[in-house]
Amino acid sequence: MGEKVIATRAELADRQQYRRKLQACQEALERMLRDGRFDRPRARIGLEIELNLADEQGRPVLGNERVLDAIACQDFQTELGQFNIEVNVAPHRLSGHVFEELREELDTGLRYADRRAEEAGARIVMVGVLPTLDLAHTGLDAMSRNNRYTLLSDQILAARGEDIALDIEGVEHLQLDSVSMVAEAAATSLQLHLQVTPDRFAPVWNAAQAISAAQVALGANSPFLFGRELWRETRPVLFQQACDTRSAELKAQGVRPITWFGERWVDSVTELFAENLRYFPALLPICDDEDPAKVLASGGIPRLGEMRLHNGTVYRWNRPVYDVADGIPHLRVENRCLPAGPTVADTLANAAFYYGLVRALAEQPRPVWTRLPFERADENFHTACRYGIDASLTWVRQGRGARGALTELPAVDLVLGELLPLAYQGLDEWGVQPADRDRYLGIIEQRCLRRTNGAGWQAATVHQLRERYGMDRATALATMTRRYMELSRAGEPVHSWPVG
Repeated sequence: MGEKVIATRAELADRQQYRRKLQACQEALERMLRDGRFDRPRARIGLEIELNLADEQGRPVLGNERVLDAIACQDFQTELGQFNIEVNVAPHRLSGHVFEELREELDTGLRYADRRAEEAGARIVMVGVLPTLDLAHTGLDAMSRNNRYTLLSDQILAARGEDIALDIEGVEHLQLDSVSMVAEAAATSLQLHLQVTPDRFAPVWNAAQAISAAQVALGANSPFLFGRELWRETRPVLFQQACDTRSAELKAQGVRPITWFGERWVDSVTELFAENLRYFPALLPICDDEDPAKVLASGGIPRLGEMRLHNGTVYRWNRPVYDVADGIPHLRVENRCLPAGPTVADTLANAAFYYGLVRALAEQPRPVWTRLPFERADENFHTACRYGIDASLTWVRQGRGARGALTELPAVDLVLGELLPLAYQGLDEWGVQPADRDRYLGIIEQRCLRRTNGAGWQAATVHQLRERYGMDRATALATMTRRYMELSRAGEPVHSWPVG
């Protein structure tokens, strides 16, 4: 959400005009696909990491502008809340020592940024939800000064016609009758990009959907929100409720939320952009002067600005991306289901698992999505969000009939017995060096063997601080957050962290 939109309410286009522009973009995309105008295979990846700002006591700092001024690097950008920033990693070729190269780049960049942030009165924290956030940090005065965010907040409230409410029942129950959209800023994520050719888009997107639950189960890192222990990965349910444009009546009618998992496997990228146009009214109906048909007729490549902006306000956990680089269009799958953190090593382990597994599954002769009902994949995702590494997931047994036999088993058993070997295979097929492959997939294996991840460590530490030392809830959360920050900066993966 870091893209800046320079617009005022007066510049919001007529919705019918905007809808016509979206249709023109869709037609231009379909024509480019028919004409083979897209980039050749490159196996390029990119990362975005949303970060929190906290002081040395672990409390949120509302100061992203001064922190970004201190960092003074275009790789770091603003985010929705003043306690957020984002770092964007330049694209890398997915081969060789790519993960070690990314580790060095991320580690160097984040350590530099943290030093500069410290000079501005803040420290950088990689975590799915900063555990010490409270409602005082989520009012409109905590929103970053960016026209896009103000417009988006106003449009969501206008579409909804009533206050935003949160009702999340997990280990504890959080119920709030009125919050601002800034509550969504509590959710900070890792976004993994993979450039694909048009004919490979659907298999990669379907594979990414199928494994999202396993990703979340292993990588969960958001067990606390506004002082309550909720789901092991609370970000998705928070995001859906805080950005919901639907009134209670529209929910009852089955209107789709703008934050969603989806409802079916796909055969082409055009299906997802067509769904955006068909199901989701524009939140930011801002038109530019481009005529995509004329640009194509003149031999150019259209930006498809309306389609891209609209797509950016439909929050799929695996999002299609159309972009243009050096005058050549390309497609990406953007995997958005993972939280940030806890460390650079954990982040790259999550990335290695995803990139390896999605390659292996996308190339199977009998893909899992031809045998796993989409509804089960959706259920898996929500189960993984709620229970994390202790979740049980539905998967397809190998070699059982045309569709395969469905079975439910613990996520750690699924990963160790089937998915992790496939991730090794996929990284080999990408040409990743064995040392990189073994180091980062080894971290995934240890999480499974020790049945722990960021969410598990956070919850276990808070429970121990309260039960052994008699701390109240707020003190325990702050103490845990300070320890988290120290251990995260030390860099050892979370499965090795001592509890308490």
